[in-house]
Amino acid sequence: MNIKRIGIAGAGTMGYSMADIFAQYGFDVTLWNHRQPTLDKAKTHISEGVREKIAYTTNLNDLSNVDLIVENVTEDEEIKNAFYESLSQIVGDHTIIATNTSGLSINGLAAHVKHPNRFLGMHWFNPPTLILLIEIIKNDATSDDVAQAVYDVALKIDKKPVLVNKDVLGFAANRIQLAVIREALSLVEAGVVSKEGIDDVIKYGLGFRWACIGPLETMDFGGLDTFYHIADYLMPDLEDSHRVPKSLKDHYLKGEYGVKTKQGFYDYHDGKDEQATKQRDEKLQKVYQALYKK
Repeated sequence: MNIKRIGIAGAGTMGYSMADIFAQYGFDVTLWNHRQPTLDKAKTHISEGVREKIAYTTNLNDLSNVDLIVENVTEDEEIKNAFYESLSQIVGDHTIIATNTSGLSINGLAAHVKHPNRFLGMHWFNPPTLILLIEIIKNDATSDDVAQAVYDVALKIDKKPVLVNKDVLGFAANRIQLAVIREALSLVEAGVVSKEGIDDVIKYGLGFRWACIGPLETMDFGGLDTFYHIADYLMPDLEDSHRVPKSLKDHYLKGEYGVKTKQGFYDYHDGKDEQATKQRDEKLQKVYQALYKK
């Protein structure tokens, strides 16, 4: 499968960033959004070198001749399902359709796609310009050729794709992330460590190491015998609740969603939101430059 023409559906942060990246690597890119003002705003965020090379449209029919469509519409199952039903009537039977959903069932969405063998998840991470991982998630009908084609496209834009062979809730990355968050919040809520302390544990310890070697490699370096004995006494004591952690629920009910509302576990008022975002991106850029820049 020779993918040259790519359509991006949805021109929010993830969508315009994808369009920017694909265009920089020489793909023929069409960016679609149902509202013109969103497209106009997206264009201002795209790199000057490729901004005019991208086609911008509010007409869904303009995606009819692309080889791959990556969908980024609102993270709402009904909206996505309706979009796929409309899209299936427009594109060719062999056009690959991928969703950037961060957690909705790939099998569930595939039920609304004509020829679900050409449908799969292509889960990017924010900020997409710096985070290398892309999860490629198959539904039960996804053909191996389709999965391989999208995997190869991810490699061509210098990303690090991981194939997720089965559609499970949260895929791979979010399952691991939520498992860590569950234990982290349990320790904070129990007064074992402060919120600042638990963030430091990850930033300067586990996360620092995991940027270079993964958890299974970590066990190999530390010794599987050592980790076996730690697991033997520690596993029974770990948090295993199936409920949303109390502190997360409390913030949610108060409408405190983090940076976007200027209040979450930390305070982001008085410009702290912009400062925190800038610092995050600068640090990610330094890690990227140090570890992966050719």
